[in-house]
Amino acid sequence: MIRIVLVDDHPVVRAGLRALVDGQGDLTVVGEADGLASAVAVVTADRPDVVLMDLSLGPGEAGGAEVTATLRALAEPPEVLVLTTYDTESDILRALEAGARGYLLKDAPPDELFAGIRATARGETVLAPSVAATLVRRTTPGATTITEREVEVLELLSRGLGNKEMARELFVSEATVKSHLSHIYTKLGVDTRAGAVAAAIERRIIRA
Repeated sequence: MIRIVLVDDHPVVRAGLRALVDGQGDLTVVGEADGLASAVAVVTADRPDVVLMDLSLGPGEAGGAEVTATLRALAEPPEVLVLTTYDTESDILRALEAGARGYLLKDAPPDELFAGIRATARGETVLAPSVAATLVRRTTPGATTITEREVEVLELLSRGLGNKEMARELFVSEATVKSHLSHIYTKLGVDTRAGAVAAAIERRIIRA
C-alpha cells in the first residue's frame, strides 16, 4: 500500500483528491496539510511514501517549493510529487531543485495521476508533457537559456520595480541589474522592459 499525504490550501481540492486516490486499491491518503508547519507535523507523524504538493499555499504561507525542500531535509524524507496549475519555467525549476521527484498539472487525467503516484513511490521521475517540453527547450544545445537570476529579474520587472529597487531586492549593484537586463533583452529579442515582461509571460518563463 502506498501511503500519501496531500498538501493543498483548498479543502475542496483535498477532498476531491482523497476521494479519487482512496478509490485505488493500492493507494491510501493518510494525512492532509495546508502549509509548512502542518505538512512537517503530518509527514513526521504519518511517514507517507509520497506527498502530493501544491505550489501555491495561500497568503502568508511558504510556497510549495520551500515546503518540498523542508520535507526532503527530514531524517526520513518522503518522495514529493508536485500537483499544481502552474507550469512556468521558474516554478518548475524551483520545485525540482527543491527535491521534488515529479511535476504534474491539475488537469491531468486521473489515470495519469495514479500512475504518477506509483512511479514517484518507486523513485522514478514523473513529468507532465508540457513540463518535459519546457525542460527540453531549456537544455537543448544552442538554445538561448534564461538563467535563474534572470528569471528573478524578470519577476521583479513584472512587479514594476525600477533598477534601484531591483538591486536592493537582489543584493547586487545597479550596474549588475543593468547587465542582467541587457542579457535578457538580447535573449528575448526585445528592447524595452515591457517587451521583456510580455515575452517572458508568453514563453511561460514567469507568470502573468
